[in-house]
Amino acid sequence: MPYRRLPNTDAARLRALHAALKKGKELPPFKLYYAQNTYQKVQSFLPSFEKNVTESKTAWNNQIKKGKEYQVHLRKAKMYISHFIQVLNLAIIRGDIPASVRSMYGFEEDAQKLPQLNNESEIINWGEKIIKAETERTRKGGNPITNPTIAVVKVRYENFLEAYQFQNNLKKTVQRTSSELGDLRKHADEIILKVWNEVEESLKDLPENLKREKASEYGVVYVFRHNELGSANLLKRSLVVSD
Repeated sequence: MPYRRLPNTDAARLRALHAALKKGKELPPFKLYYAQNTYQKVQSFLPSFEKNVTESKTAWNNQIKKGKEYQVHLRKAKMYISHFIQVLNLAIIRGDIPASVRSMYGFEEDAQKLPQLNNESEIINWGEKIIKAETERTRKGGNPITNPTIAVVKVRYENFLEAYQFQNNLKKTVQRTSSELGDLRKHADEIILKVWNEVEESLKDLPENLKREKASEYGVVYVFRHNELGSANLLKRSLVVSD
């Protein structure tokens, strides 16, 4: 005997709800195989559920799309900050700039190693420090670091910051819509289960094959067990032959 399988994806939930709604619009209440108040629940719930599914999918796609652009800005900012610090160290090694200025940038005076730039927080921290320090040092008359200049570093850094903030907003949107959708899924499942139970109850006196056929028009899904597939195919072939 095939068993009934409730939807387990949003697409399947929408198909089931649309099928039930379609029947509710086509038939008068006395011919409908589920209750009128259940139809009203389907009718009022479906638009909000469909809208949320679309919004959640759009937010997720935007996050993936913008995520690629964000990674470009992150790599650029990291590279320019790293290159600036390397050039600063080379200028100190050559004697163009005294080693004491390292403290302005947040380094130990004798430190020549590059700082860790492995995540957003480190990039934000060191980007802010070197932009502030280089601006202050040159304001006091110090020779500016070139190739890259701090102006170029600042552009890359600010592009990264803007992308970082935008990406965080997208993450919050995805989390919000996902949370809302989780609650709506539970409600959708409750409504679909109610529709299917009422439809099957209305059709309980019909032969099994006819009952499944009519219930399927309302979105009810039946699945044959693996050991029943062969019998079902034989039955179909015998019906074709007899026709």
